[in-house]
Amino acid sequence: MKPVVHIVGARPNFPKLAPVRAALAARGIAQVVVHTGQHYDAKLSDIFFEELGIPAPDRMIGVGSGSQAEQTAKLLIAIDGAIAEIDPAVLVVYGDVNSTVAGALVGAKRGIPTVHVEAGLRSFDRSMPEEINRLVADRLADLCLTTSEDAIDHLRAEGIEDSRIRFVGNPMIDSLMAVAPRMRTAAVAATYGLTGQPYAVATLHRAGNVDDDAAARPLVEALIAAAARLPIVAPLHPRGAARLAAIGIGVEPRIHLVEPMGYIDFTSLVAGAACVITDSGGVQEETTILRVPCLTLRPNTERPVTITHGTNRLVTPATLIAAIDEVVAGTYPIPSQAPPRWDGKAGERIAEAIVELLP
Repeated sequence: MKPVVHIVGARPNFPKLAPVRAALAARGIAQVVVHTGQHYDAKLSDIFFEELGIPAPDRMIGVGSGSQAEQTAKLLIAIDGAIAEIDPAVLVVYGDVNSTVAGALVGAKRGIPTVHVEAGLRSFDRSMPEEINRLVADRLADLCLTTSEDAIDHLRAEGIEDSRIRFVGNPMIDSLMAVAPRMRTAAVAATYGLTGQPYAVATLHRAGNVDDDAAARPLVEALIAAAARLPIVAPLHPRGAARLAAIGIGVEPRIHLVEPMGYIDFTSLVAGAACVITDSGGVQEETTILRVPCLTLRPNTERPVTITHGTNRLVTPATLIAAIDEVVAGTYPIPSQAPPRWDGKAGERIAEAIVELLP
């Protein structure tokens, strides 16, 4: 039997992979996981496989970092070589990272049925590399699996036929629900001396926020001001960490700068937080289910369902403090229901869709 090949490479991919791989394994489907090494730090990769119960990758490419063009070029060459050897029945790509678009290109050029998990998300901001990756992957995919109903509308507006679209829900939520019994909220908070007191979590890594001083400086100033209301734990992604530190984010003693965290520790920290300040798409989703106020430092989001059905709100450095004051006062609105099909069963629905493509 030719296998289903999963292409993953960055931290956001792994919680999406876990329930899909497990659901296919339960059906006896042969699978190969190709890890491109786009994220290669143990805290951004290895620990996710361990904590989410994913077997070690079958292939490690080790592409590493580089410019957008350099990394994507390396990925194309490496993924194409791996796919030529494996000869898969179906290729599955996840999310919107460079590994995603490279995998979709290889699948299309080799004539391999390709599935894009988390299709149809749009920020409508082409200055974001992720937006370009989404557009290309969706155009090339034989099957576009969406996490929300607005994504279906986007795909249709771009001329993608209904026969190529399936609304399956959000596999990241499957992983979040699976680890919920193992969360250590009190223990993780105690690590930073925050037992019994409200705190915020901050994560920043988007190029538009951290790649130059002009954008990063007002963010740092806003976080320092926010720390006067709530102590902040900031697990800094390697991208931009040095720049934020140089600007002075570490000067404020109520901002606890920490290295990237494992999946369970991070979700535990978020679950116990009064609010989260972020530019991450995945965190917008996780906070929606954990019912934690999410303040997204971006002018747009490709996940509007986290605003209409979730706890998310777009803020700027200038409006951040007012939003935090709502959190502290207990007036920040929390939804009563989760988005449709964010129910812990997306992995099963995705597996069903993939099986339909098998010869």
